[in-house]
Amino acid sequence: MASRNMTALSTIWIKECTRFLRIWVQTLVPPAITMSLYFVIFGNVIGSRISEMGGFDYMTFIVPGLIMMSIITNSYSNVSSSFFSAKFQRNVEELLVAPVPTWVVIMGFVGGGVARAMIIGVIVTIVSTFFVDIDIYNYAVVIVTLILTSTLFATAGLINGIFAKTFDDISIIPTFVLTPLTYLGGVFYSIEKLPEIWQTISQANPIIYMVNGFRYGYLGSSDINYVYALGLLIGFNVILFTVAYTLLNRGTGIRT
Repeated sequence: MASRNMTALSTIWIKECTRFLRIWVQTLVPPAITMSLYFVIFGNVIGSRISEMGGFDYMTFIVPGLIMMSIITNSYSNVSSSFFSAKFQRNVEELLVAPVPTWVVIMGFVGGGVARAMIIGVIVTIVSTFFVDIDIYNYAVVIVTLILTSTLFATAGLINGIFAKTFDDISIIPTFVLTPLTYLGGVFYSIEKLPEIWQTISQANPIIYMVNGFRYGYLGSSDINYVYALGLLIGFNVILFTVAYTLLNRGTGIRT
């Protein structure tokens, strides 16, 4: 049983990785170009007018946020589009009738999203070396935060794909929810620079904790207590996995 499940898991994961690697020009190159533009515009042009942010020069300060931004958007979009495509082509039904546990299906799709996010995270990090000197404070914190964040948003993308009925439905959440929350998630600024009332409001944004948790591992400085951010990440992962598991078991959005 365990061997069969691992075979199924690896098969789904390899299929998901092959999917985005086959069209790497569309999936891996654009984030590198986009992040390069952010570095040039926000780092060089705007950053040259800002003395420092959070105790670091502005360019160094925004690097962790930009890496996290690419991780969030790509892990989410990869799984949401992949799962919906499987529904649209009706090959997801093969997984439903196969003797494969629901958790294997979830981990296979989510694993593909995490793999793409990790590759893009490495690419963006390499791009950042052309603009700043990298001196990572704590590798363990960086890796744990990246894995938990990419897993969280990959699972959220799976849930989006489950509910989506058209291709337009998989772009609604990224456009109207993820993008605003990310830009307001401390990527380009320290929340300590905000008025007190806005600092309080910002703490309701979960992406604040992810960005600052990663920034702590990267720079050794953060606006948020890392232990609290880690607990929040683990809690959200458990909740979303439970939701995805329940929805797939019920056949929500799949069985008619």
